[in-house]
Amino acid sequence: MTDAATFDDRMLSLALARVSEAAAIACHSLIGRGDEKAADQAAVDAMRCELNRLAIAGTVVIGEGERDEAPMLYIGEDVGTGAGPAVDIALDPLEGTTLTAKDMANALAVIAMGPRGSMLHAPDVYMDKLAVGPGYAAGVVTLDMDPATRVKALAKAKGCKPAEITVCVLERPRHEDMIQAIRSTGAAIRLITDGDVAGVMHCADSTRTGIDMYMGSGGAPEGVLAAAALKCLGGQIMGRLMFRNDDERGRATKAGITDFDRVYDRDDMVTDDVIFAATGVTDGSLLAGVRREGNFVSVETLLMRSRSGSIRQMRYRRPVS
Repeated sequence: MTDAATFDDRMLSLALARVSEAAAIACHSLIGRGDEKAADQAAVDAMRCELNRLAIAGTVVIGEGERDEAPMLYIGEDVGTGAGPAVDIALDPLEGTTLTAKDMANALAVIAMGPRGSMLHAPDVYMDKLAVGPGYAAGVVTLDMDPATRVKALAKAKGCKPAEITVCVLERPRHEDMIQAIRSTGAAIRLITDGDVAGVMHCADSTRTGIDMYMGSGGAPEGVLAAAALKCLGGQIMGRLMFRNDDERGRATKAGITDFDRVYDRDDMVTDDVIFAATGVTDGSLLAGVRREGNFVSVETLLMRSRSGSIRQMRYRRPVS
């Protein structure tokens, strides 16, 4: 049997939801307390513990960093019992450490799983990203277009004016020129301080979120996680790695990257069926955050499978231990 044949996404999906739920719940007492490192470590510890209960031979391909930088859930770490299918795992135990520390919206615990060899081993460098939701022809917008042209092209495809388009952008000094170019078309911008996996996911349901497109540079590992989400939700994402120095090029070479100028699309970053789970840590437009309700704690999770196109949004409640 091949790894793909033994990867039972249906049976593993609920188990994956338990993993993201555990990470989110572990952060509850640290929301709004101003300690990013403590919140991240709590999420990492809880996610790792729950992953190691699963009957999988898992390898972390997108994680907290390289082995010498991250004591747990580092890239290349083996997780699970070892008695099960060989799988790739991409994760961010706490996507939005600053959001959590400041009790701001849209912090998530995020994890994706696919057959071994199915996910791009993205180095910890920047990636120039562009994403839109489902329902558009392939290549409706591209990374080779300037920001204003992207807005106009999407508006034409949507059958609306550029002023009716809203673009999600990370609020960073490096994006100032891009923001000015987008606004020159009349389009609106939703600025976010952190959490670009959630930012990309917003494109997949523009009716609900009001976001039509995501653009800008952010972490390459988060690009792979976002691609896994869109593999389930539908939509397009394109990414090109960005290198600031030879050390970053060396990281890419170590990860197996040979073409430094390649533009990766969604199916390049995630080549096979994938399951994806995201649990809300703080309240957001996608999911409710962790809540204490008397003697119980509750969380809300989005659980998706690309093979079936199934999407579950579910609430989990357990007694406070």
